[in-house]
Amino acid sequence: MILGIMQPYFLPYIGYFQLMKAVDRYVIYDDVNYIKGGWINRNNLLVNGRKQLFTIALEGASPNKKINEIRIKDDFSKFLRTVRMNYSKAPCFGAFMPVLERIAGFGDRNLARFIANSFHELASYLGFDTQFVVSSELEKDNSLCGQDKVIHICRLLRADTYYNAVGGRELYDAETFAANGIELKFLSSCLLPYPQLKTHEFVPALSILDVLMNNSVRETNDLLNAYALL
Repeated sequence: MILGIMQPYFLPYIGYFQLMKAVDRYVIYDDVNYIKGGWINRNNLLVNGRKQLFTIALEGASPNKKINEIRIKDDFSKFLRTVRMNYSKAPCFGAFMPVLERIAGFGDRNLARFIANSFHELASYLGFDTQFVVSSELEKDNSLCGQDKVIHICRLLRADTYYNAVGGRELYDAETFAANGIELKFLSSCLLPYPQLKTHEFVPALSILDVLMNNSVRETNDLLNAYALL
């Protein structure tokens, strides 16, 4: 069984979803500290053809709190208005906008559960069969950290293979994983270009929202399958 473990991010870039699709079970790592200035509640869209950061307002956000201890205070009205203004002419606006509106309208404003729901919505829309597991719901040894905790979770869930984003190559040691009966692989994304609105040159690594507004489900899955395992 192939396992992936990642912190929850709101509408992250396509590489995050490549990992999600590639594994059998995906652990939403919600009981680790919130990273201020990170990508948990922000990403980039195309606004008037240029990359622009959007940020979802939070209540009580602090690096001293776990992700699942923080609430969303944003009503998403500005965010949705920005999306409509800049993507209404995108080829898949009509298909994807109702999904985005459901995500934004989810009633539980706990940050971790809100993002977890968005993953379920997007996986359903794209036809994934990945099983989601919430880290805080696992009975595990929380005194562990880093690689030791990841291996511990892999063993708890009986994973024989662990996939991580290629950026984590310096954090994990294949021999240590192998000693615990786990094969370690790194997923390296290939960010293939696709048509975008009002751009002369492709702008890569935007929010998955940009991908889904400009590509059908089939086309998006083709893009999601563009990666290498190292």
